[in-house]
Amino acid sequence: MNQYMKKTLIIGATTNSARYAYTAAHRLVQQGHEIVQIGLRAGTVAGVAIDTEKKDYQNVDTVTLYVGPRHQPDYYDYVVSLKPDRVIFNPGTENPEFERILASHNIQPIGACTLVMLAVGQY
Repeated sequence: MNQYMKKTLIIGATTNSARYAYTAAHRLVQQGHEIVQIGLRAGTVAGVAIDTEKKDYQNVDTVTLYVGPRHQPDYYDYVVSLKPDRVIFNPGTENPEFERILASHNIQPIGACTLVMLAVGQY
């Protein structure tokens, strides 16, 4: 993994190919990023297992959220504990409360779309 590749945790991973989290997993892997993923149901996407419990992943640079604000409080402490550099709030996941918590722990909250960031080379 070179210095430009970012280990990314996808929260809200799914084997449903119609979901953006599924597409993001494939695009991240295609572009050489290492991924780990958490979802409600176990499965495999882009050759990577979906975990159903919060694991102590090491060296996570980016967390990308595909769960709505209503379900995010369950992840507040967990995401902070991973000490990522940034958390991407994809469209529909915006959450000012979580963004404030992250900022207070020097974690950059980014309101953006992972797929767009990858497509335009700004990931």
